[in-house]
Amino acid sequence: MRVRLPRREAVLLILLAVEMAAMQSLSPLFLTADNLIEVVRQSAEIGLIALAMTLVIITAGIDLSVGSVVGLSIMVMGMLWEDAGLPIAVSALLALLAGTLCGVFNGALITAVGIPPLIVTLATMAGFRGIALGMSQARSIRNFPEGFLWLGQGYVLGIPVQVWVLAVCALLFHIALTRTAWGRSVFSIGANEPAARLSGIAVNRLKRQVYALSGFMSALSAVVYAAHVSVAKPDAGLGFELTAITAVVLGGTAVSGGEGGVLGTLIALLMVGFLRSGLTLARVPSEAQDMMVGLLLILVVAIDRWSRKEKG
Repeated sequence: MRVRLPRREAVLLILLAVEMAAMQSLSPLFLTADNLIEVVRQSAEIGLIALAMTLVIITAGIDLSVGSVVGLSIMVMGMLWEDAGLPIAVSALLALLAGTLCGVFNGALITAVGIPPLIVTLATMAGFRGIALGMSQARSIRNFPEGFLWLGQGYVLGIPVQVWVLAVCALLFHIALTRTAWGRSVFSIGANEPAARLSGIAVNRLKRQVYALSGFMSALSAVVYAAHVSVAKPDAGLGFELTAITAVVLGGTAVSGGEGGVLGTLIALLMVGFLRSGLTLARVPSEAQDMMVGLLLILVVAIDRWSRKEKG
């Protein structure tokens, strides 16, 4: 049985191979097993956010608060464990709840109050980060239990644990988008929201679910990130939103909504991760890397808009 990739994903795979060859020319260390595994490991943490961001953008929305939700969730977990003395598993579960509630708050403002997603999540991006800094007094929390650190530093069959977590989540998201009525409704909202309402889809409820899911996945990323770096700090997740949005849009999800998929997001995520890794090995400053990722996002959106006008 032959597996046929959609045209967009096939092109992305070709571009990924070309990019890897180019990065190898910049540094002979790029294609080493250790470097590739580390890139995939780090990409997995942002990938968890990108999966939910795919759904958000398919509904023609945006969530700029995901990085701040990471910072808030990670401090909730760390402070409940260190200050309140709760078991790390309970603290992590409550951190997931906190992240989900952040998403619920975003969704409520968007659907009940009618504020555009860009404005809501721009405001909560600052607000959630401020809460994280205020409640923690900008301190870091370390010395997590060894069993917890396995989530971010362990391996199963030679593959980092967080990559397995991402793979399971990606499979669930793919099934939800492509094999369920719920997923078809998500696409319908982004394609034509008024028509979706007329067809009986509970648009506001589904939007709230999507933003709640975005908050949950950001909190899950925070838990994995804490286990990976062995520290909880309120500035965790800075810039995660830029990388996640870039991966989603580069992967073929239309910023205007109604089109996209998980596979394209994952391939594009690796493209961004390998780009950063190659530039780091080539001693390109991180500030310049951020600028290049930002320019890449603008370029992809411009090309997407141009191609849609041509089709129209």
